[in-house]
Amino acid sequence: MASIAFIPARSGSKRIPNKNILPLAGHPLLAYTVRAAIDSGVFESVICVTDSELYADVAKYYGAEVPFLRSGDISGDKSPDIEWVKWMLNTLKKRGRDYEVFSILRPTSPFRRPETIRRAWCAFNSDSTADSLRAIEKCKQHPGKMWVVRDKRMLPLLPYTNGSTPWHSSQYAALPEIYTQDASLEIAWSRVALKHSSIAGEAIIPFVSQGLEGFDINEPEDWWMAERILATQAAILPAISISPYNLKPNN
Repeated sequence: MASIAFIPARSGSKRIPNKNILPLAGHPLLAYTVRAAIDSGVFESVICVTDSELYADVAKYYGAEVPFLRSGDISGDKSPDIEWVKWMLNTLKKRGRDYEVFSILRPTSPFRRPETIRRAWCAFNSDSTADSLRAIEKCKQHPGKMWVVRDKRMLPLLPYTNGSTPWHSSQYAALPEIYTQDASLEIAWSRVALKHSSIAGEAIIPFVSQGLEGFDINEPEDWWMAERILATQAAILPAISISPYNLKPNN
């Protein structure tokens, strides 16, 4: 199958400005996803989807393609992924580059390694009836213990019970296993996006992240935690054999 990896890296992050190119263990955050995608050996092409010339230069330095920049109208913090996915697939197709399968690998998951991607690819290929595969992990904050506030009162988000005991009053171990999606990895047939305007479809393979593969950096405290993970060797980053990209101070 002709497959392509998309690495979305827009430049407008508000919680951690320019987080996609901030250095982590010497290299820009974006570099680890680029190298993991290339070194997995899974994809025919690895493309960074960005609206920034600087981000494009960083991505190309580490081996990704940036054939064109993402337009501003599909690069906002509320822009749905399906907009740029369809735009990328259609634009590439017009240029004679047609891909049956696409993957979304977000640069905010630096501990996702080449072997993680290969494991996911094998799972996707083993089920011909699936529309897509998505990385998930067991949730730490169970929705059975979540609430909504209405005026001056609160109500359980999920009004279920274990016998006579409400979920919100049950021990975590007594609650059904619930998984939350993480941002590390998605794989789907291109036809699902182009024909049904969905990056997932309906038949979705669960891919359970192991260890810290699905760790996602979004908040300043996440960055601090990533540095602690590296300091304690709780996880390792994808290997990079070249010297770090030289980010000039005025960048």
